[in-house]
Amino acid sequence: MRRPAPLPADRESTAEETAQARGRGRRRPVATPEAARQAGAPGGSDAITGTDAAAVDPADAELVPTSSRDVWRAARARRKALRAEIRRFTQRSRRRRIIWMSAIGAVLLLVGGSVVAAYSPLFAVERITVIGASSLDPAAIETALSDQIGTPLALVDASEVKASLLAFPLIETYALEARPPHDLTVRIVERTPVGVIRSGAGYTLVDAAGVALSTTSDQPSGQPLLEIEGGTDSTAFESAGLVVRSLPEGVRATLTGVTASTADDVTLTLSTGLVVVWGSAEKSSLKAETLAKALIARPDATTIDVTSPAAVVIG
Repeated sequence: MRRPAPLPADRESTAEETAQARGRGRRRPVATPEAARQAGAPGGSDAITGTDAAAVDPADAELVPTSSRDVWRAARARRKALRAEIRRFTQRSRRRRIIWMSAIGAVLLLVGGSVVAAYSPLFAVERITVIGASSLDPAAIETALSDQIGTPLALVDASEVKASLLAFPLIETYALEARPPHDLTVRIVERTPVGVIRSGAGYTLVDAAGVALSTTSDQPSGQPLLEIEGGTDSTAFESAGLVVRSLPEGVRATLTGVTASTADDVTLTLSTGLVVVWGSAEKSSLKAETLAKALIARPDATTIDVTSPAAVVIG
């Protein structure tokens, strides 16, 4: 009697058994040369050793255990990639920060270098120049300021300069100008004398502020005699000084005397004998123009009253 054919195996169970078989095959350890000799493998140890790399299934590499070194390398690669992304996204802000820091550093370096250079002997005073002196001798002023030679321009002491210039009463104002690298310029404005005051000591030359400029035994030529009640501290002297300073050059050159008892009755005397009644110092510019026109119109006049410029009285 004939035996019936075996029933076909279930597909699902067959596939499961196949996978298990493959799994067992993948996890099977690699045969050592000793095991190969015991199993009767042809070629002995040489055959197995030569075919180890080719006999391993590529899928088996996925199941090789991961070492701590591999984990460390992967973490390092991840950190490196993260840093690269951060640098890429912050590149613009980093560039702006670098530009700003470079600009600030350059400015600080420039300012610091300038300050250090200004206070160093590289910018020391080697030459002093006086500008604006006409009555005074510029060389005498330069000699008086010679103690500033060798001082850095930034360290020139204005109080010492002032003390040195007090010896020149004709100097009304002055200004210092540093001209690197080695020049110091002194610009001065001289006092303008308005006349002389006669006293027991002689004739004292004064300016409009009443500052005594010099004293001589004889009356200086070209300087009018001031006869002012109350002296240099009175309002009459202040008014007379302003009047003299406002006179035209031609009239000022012929002025021989100025009298005033109050601030409103200044009277001038010219070398020709002409007497000019000026009045107060108000509208002095207009009075000066009126006087110049009157002198042209009446050169033979003996008195001219310009107290009221709109109504000149000529006698």
